[in-house]
Amino acid sequence: MRHSKVINHLGRTSSHRKAMLSNMATSLILHKRITTTTAKAKALRTFVEPLITKSKEDSTHSRRVVFSYLKDKTAVAELFREVSPKIAERPGGYTRILKIGNRIGDNAEMCVMELVDYNEAMLGREAAKTKTTRRRRSTKKKEDTVTETKAPKTKAKATKSEKPVEKAEDAVGEPVPEGE
Repeated sequence: MRHSKVINHLGRTSSHRKAMLSNMATSLILHKRITTTTAKAKALRTFVEPLITKSKEDSTHSRRVVFSYLKDKTAVAELFREVSPKIAERPGGYTRILKIGNRIGDNAEMCVMELVDYNEAMLGREAAKTKTTRRRRSTKKKEDTVTETKAPKTKAKATKSEKPVEKAEDAVGEPVPEGE
């Protein structure tokens, strides 16, 4: 039976799996978005989200704990300097998994995993989505009929002050002889 077997081993040994998740977490923190298989992304989510939560408290101890998982100074510095201030008020759910279809070679289900607060396209849509208006009856038909009846249609006529041109002139300004 499969009681309490929550961890997806991903077909790797324990040391290989830990190294792979550490490298993927480092890439996610540095690049803010990675493309991977859905199974690896779900395993990475359980690996990286506690580290991001740990980074909210900037202390020497929390930096050392995060470094013991990531083993990369630049990623730890990026996480504590840039990522954690941006997600300080968020209570969890720091990553997003977007499925993008299957890989051509082995038909593995692929996805894009990204940090939530770094996708500008999604943030723009959410800002537009939050604006709500009340539904009310449209008065557009009444306004259209009122404007049509008020504006009379008139045709512009030529005035007598405009005289037709008697002789054509070429580009230089000299009269053109009529015979040519």
